[in-house]
Amino acid sequence: MPDINLIPHPLTGTPIGAALDLCVILAALTWLATVITREYSWVDRLWSLCPAIYCLIVAADANFQSPRVNLMTALVLLWGIRLTFNFARKGGYQKGGEDYRWATVRERFGPIGIQVMNITFICPGQMLLIWWFTSPIHVAWEAQDAPLGGLDILAAALFLLFLVGEVVADEQMWSFQQDKKRRIADGEEVAQPFIKTGLFRIARHPNYLCEMALWCVFYLFAVAASGQWIHWTGAGCLMLIALFVGSIPLGESIAAGKYPSYREYQAATPCVIPGLRLRRR
Repeated sequence: MPDINLIPHPLTGTPIGAALDLCVILAALTWLATVITREYSWVDRLWSLCPAIYCLIVAADANFQSPRVNLMTALVLLWGIRLTFNFARKGGYQKGGEDYRWATVRERFGPIGIQVMNITFICPGQMLLIWWFTSPIHVAWEAQDAPLGGLDILAAALFLLFLVGEVVADEQMWSFQQDKKRRIADGEEVAQPFIKTGLFRIARHPNYLCEMALWCVFYLFAVAASGQWIHWTGAGCLMLIALFVGSIPLGESIAAGKYPSYREYQAATPCVIPGLRLRRR
């Protein structure tokens, strides 16, 4: 894929550089879409698609001849299929399928604040983040002659483990919500309004834990390819963790406001890491 070269950058001429050019275009298009539709979930709709596209750009440049690049691409494709399916069945791609949390963000930031946030973080910031946590595949592309090793096998196994964790959490949440909707439609009493069984018994956000861990594990492929533990592509998974750390309190505050018993759940169950309880003020 040729570089679009909207802005010259150090990665111009590389496939991940072409992906970055595409990222800039998509960021502009998502911003335009939010302005026209007044929905702020357009990046959400691309979140599961872009990593696979970026990886395929890199794999195609290597003529699909690099075992490590191919492995990384295959894993990201599996991840993308899982997330796209789950997002679609919840109505995320439908008109009006905006994430419920954006209404609270609008209220808290106000009409001017939300537009400033939209033109700085919601569209360009998040789109760049998606590209960044996918960028470890660039290191694998640079070191195509480096053979697969034990660290690659470990990384692939852990990636799949956390992916399975996400699938299980998705299914448990989906089944709970469908049963809750059925009970409400039938006029039955809903004694437990939020899920706290299965994986949600050991952590309030097991899917977030798996997502953060999965992309940290993805970075291990870059370590295996380069032999270096510290590389600029590792900033992507760190920024993703920062995003979750910043966004989790929003969802928690909404849940606590809707369900009085949620505070008891917070007190009894770790937020993300099983066994780790942080004192809440």
